[in-house]
Amino acid sequence: MSTNVFDILKERGFIQQTTHEDQIKELLGKEPVTFYIGFDPTADSMTVGHFLTIMAMAHMQRAGHRPIALLGGGTAMVGDPSGKTDMRKMLTRELIEHNGNCFKKQFEILIDFSDNKAIMDNNANWLLELNYVNFIRDIGVHFSVNRMLTAECFKSRLEKGLSFLEFNYMLMQGYDFLELYRRYGCKLQLGGDDQWSNILAGADLIRRVEGAEAYGMTFTLLTTSEGKKMGKTESGAVWLDPLKTSPYDFYQYWRNIADSDVEKCLALLTFLPMDEVKRLGSLPGEQINEAKKVLAFEITKIVHGEEEAQKAQAATEALFGGSGDSESIPTTELAKEQVAEGLNIIDALVLTGLAPSKGEARRLITQGGVNVNNQKVEGIEQTITEKDFEDGKLIIKKGKKTYHRLRIAE
Repeated sequence: MSTNVFDILKERGFIQQTTHEDQIKELLGKEPVTFYIGFDPTADSMTVGHFLTIMAMAHMQRAGHRPIALLGGGTAMVGDPSGKTDMRKMLTRELIEHNGNCFKKQFEILIDFSDNKAIMDNNANWLLELNYVNFIRDIGVHFSVNRMLTAECFKSRLEKGLSFLEFNYMLMQGYDFLELYRRYGCKLQLGGDDQWSNILAGADLIRRVEGAEAYGMTFTLLTTSEGKKMGKTESGAVWLDPLKTSPYDFYQYWRNIADSDVEKCLALLTFLPMDEVKRLGSLPGEQINEAKKVLAFEITKIVHGEEEAQKAQAATEALFGGSGDSESIPTTELAKEQVAEGLNIIDALVLTGLAPSKGEARRLITQGGVNVNNQKVEGIEQTITEKDFEDGKLIIKKGKKTYHRLRIAE
């Protein structure tokens, strides 16, 4: 093996906590290690938060280690209290299975499952058929309630109320690690830093039941320099599924992040060499925009492919630079009749999805946040007519960075 992947992950800023740093580094340097990361399929797509974890998994696989992507078909039936202020809504078994199949396709963007190079498993295979009394006798006996109550994931919930259903989650995740150790020789669990308590529980369970060493390592969570969770926009999460977040909107998200977050995102979410990451991250003043373009292109290329990244880039150049191809800008087609008598700007904003409601559209206009063909909209009475269209097209701009095109259908 070449460079130890532990050093790569550390240099790029992935590693937050480890159970035994020296032993993990030594282990990863001397032999191929089977490791796992769990994903509860509570939606039909992963988000950019999950993407960070998949990137770490890809670095590990490229260094010769074997990933297990564990779908939480069983744990998703209960819901993880970590980082949650309220109990998760209950999902049906069918919906969890559908979501899991969607996740599989997204893992394959970066993870090679051919020839046993990586494993996909589902904890529904062992959790859903467990005998409760046997489980509590064999597994529950190793868990101290006193110690569990000091775990961060439970502590924050005790005041609001923590159901016994959720209290079981740590036992279930700990049991997953034991099961994967027995099935595949898995001795390392990775995950986001909010999983630290659950990972410790699993490693401890393997030591108690099997008398064997097991290790855990957590990654930094994808947050802004202000500590807010990344991957949220006005319209919701930034998804990996192109039907939920278009490649254009995905590109725009990264193109518009804060200057202070550029270097961190280049290190965590692209494969660019670290000297290039540092060079781009330290560009002064306005030049940092060049680094944002590289970041947006690289991440969009990984998730959606080079062609979609080029389309998104061309559309952005068309809007910001007055050149390039504007065909990839989000577009709404209108019938000629819709503009013949004039389309009110409020209706146009709601129709295009630039505003969720007429009230929000009014607020945007009165605050001076709407432009039509680079002209500020002065009042809520303004209408769009056929003469506003150039070659049958018109651009509405919301704020500084959100564009939408209207086109008259031929």
